[in-house]
Amino acid sequence: MTGKERVLAAIRGEAADHLPLMPITMMFAADHASVPYGCYAADGAVLAEAQLRIAEEYGFDHVSVISDPAREVSDLGGVIEWFDDQPPAIRGDAALIDDKTKLAALVVPDPHVPGRMNDRLCGVRRLAERAGSSLMVEGWVEGPCAMAADLRGMNALMLDFADDPQFVNDLMDFAVRMEVRFAAAQVAAGATLMGIGDAAASLVGPRIYQQFVLGWEQRLVEQIHALGVPARLHVCGNTKRIVRGMGETKCEIVDLDFLTPISDARAAMGADQVLLGNLDPVRTLRDGTPESIYAALAECHSHAGARYIVGAGCEVPRGTPEENMRAMARYAAEHN
Repeated sequence: MTGKERVLAAIRGEAADHLPLMPITMMFAADHASVPYGCYAADGAVLAEAQLRIAEEYGFDHVSVISDPAREVSDLGGVIEWFDDQPPAIRGDAALIDDKTKLAALVVPDPHVPGRMNDRLCGVRRLAERAGSSLMVEGWVEGPCAMAADLRGMNALMLDFADDPQFVNDLMDFAVRMEVRFAAAQVAAGATLMGIGDAAASLVGPRIYQQFVLGWEQRLVEQIHALGVPARLHVCGNTKRIVRGMGETKCEIVDLDFLTPISDARAAMGADQVLLGNLDPVRTLRDGTPESIYAALAECHSHAGARYIVGAGCEVPRGTPEENMRAMARYAAEHN
């Protein structure tokens, strides 16, 4: 089977030759290609080549254009700080919507005009041309809570949940409309899977998640499905209190960070949800041994059951030894 066929079989609940392998690699991929991360994030062609190289080296079943959460904010005119060998960062002290009245003036960017969103399209296009027949080509958008925090500032958004619920809903409506347009452009460029990163959602409790976040995540996923591609939800951090809701988004694949036991997710989401993860990226994957990694994946797999994709709890950290990555790949290749 090709990697693409393997991932689609996992999503459909069909038999496959072995488990899919879909770890998130960003800085690890850049280092593997001997590219400073600032260049990796700034140039879709460089990113695509690094992804192709690492997928071939370790037998990944996908390639991805995830790089950083600052693309949309950059095209909206936000203040972004760049670094030579670290991800670009949104300036937290210069939020684009530091005054709530500024939301009304924001216009959803066109991903086809020059800018960082368009650069991601270039990366998708190159990956689709080079590997679209054999690997899943994963596009990427920000989730509604993450984008709201990126635009408003995390602390301000947390106060807004209590002080101005209507504004929060208006902000997330803007975020979803923007990300649907961005996702549509990536699908048109050749993406066959859409990743959604909603890290800020792990910082709210179940009441706020249910009241403000889940409905907008569901709307985003529904619109992505309307584009004809499956969705993958990745929420960094401890999601134990919202894991049931994550399963209600109807994403085909739900990533679990290492702080959320797979057994909890399986109990909350049921037998049919495809789960991905959830090795501790640092203590288990980077700092472990091939033997301990293999054993840890076996434990994850035993709790996840058949609907399982091999990966770390979050991004594979730079400095992860080659033999440790090969242990992860070996586990996937030896199990179905």
